[in-house]
Amino acid sequence: MLRFPKAGAALLAAAFYAASAQGAPAPTPVEPVRHEFVIASFRTEGGAVLPQARITYGTYGTLNAAGDNAVLLPSHYMADLRGYEWLIGPGKALDPKRLFLVTTELFGNGRSSSPSNTPEPLHGPRFPAMTIRDNVNAAHQLLTEQLHIRHLRAVIGFSMGAQQAFQWAVSYPDYMDRIVATAGTAKTYGHGVVRLEGQIAALTADPAFKGGDYTAQPETGIQAFGMVWAGWLYSQEWWRLGLWKNTVPEGTGFTQAMYEFKSMFKGMDANDLLLQCRTWESNDVGNTPPFHGDVEAALRSIKVPVLYMPSATDLYFPVTDARYEAAFLAHGQLLPIPSLWGHPAGAGEAPEDAIFLNTHIGEFLAQPPVPSTSTQREAPH
Repeated sequence: MLRFPKAGAALLAAAFYAASAQGAPAPTPVEPVRHEFVIASFRTEGGAVLPQARITYGTYGTLNAAGDNAVLLPSHYMADLRGYEWLIGPGKALDPKRLFLVTTELFGNGRSSSPSNTPEPLHGPRFPAMTIRDNVNAAHQLLTEQLHIRHLRAVIGFSMGAQQAFQWAVSYPDYMDRIVATAGTAKTYGHGVVRLEGQIAALTADPAFKGGDYTAQPETGIQAFGMVWAGWLYSQEWWRLGLWKNTVPEGTGFTQAMYEFKSMFKGMDANDLLLQCRTWESNDVGNTPPFHGDVEAALRSIKVPVLYMPSATDLYFPVTDARYEAAFLAHGQLLPIPSLWGHPAGAGEAPEDAIFLNTHIGEFLAQPPVPSTSTQREAPH
């Protein structure tokens, strides 16, 4: 089964599907170079201090002499530095022959600083809460101090990456030319918090969890976590119309396909999973100083053009939330993805969604600067 988010690290974009349909071999994925950046005494938004905050990141391509061809792609839930390969490569929106691409990994994914890889006294459940702003501020240090990038051509993010894209535009309004947000909002609203709390409750109900001080992974809880995740991942129509059959070997029955989701997070650490859930549910650009919780004011402050691409059937980030937020963007283009694939539509899991995303993101990046008098509109599709 093509599962998510593990599959997000290797989602196949339009070129793959086109080649496969014609019986031709899929193009070889462009390989990133893995790096690590360490920040000494990193103070989180909550006031805790990590003696060493480590950020794992990848690079594709080369920064040009002018330093003006860099694009940042911040990762989504538990993804690694390869989480945007549906968008990267020859013939796609982001060609490393022309662009320098930086893919950062979120705190808590098990490679960047996480509960699972940080020594005591901050190991496991004692690892501090991390916000989207913490991740953005750390990545800003990475870009400016290690890569010496003074300005970005764009920040492009899916899901929690979209949360980061909005935060970049609020926290560092002049640092990029534009942002793209797919299947993710600038704030996690009440229903999203309820959904995440359901997943957290499923995991932590396993007696083996032991308050986070487990000696072996609470596998039953992690499996329950995956099943709750699965119930929200795709749209109701996706299940009713049998589109799940496109993700499993021929002859796989519904029950077998459904229970595949129990192993969705196999091999991942429970405390890492929970940390990123907490990061997700606390997200709110309105809590950025000086907006004092006013998400509408924070969105109005965004100076750059925004391509806002919610999935029309996303149960994590409903299109209605995106429409609400888009009304406050001075230079926003709202372009829902016309898909039945729910949340994964924002990462091109279906071939038609990969084509839609690559086409419109490529066109958006090629646009000239938007005049200051431009206003938000919903684009035809």
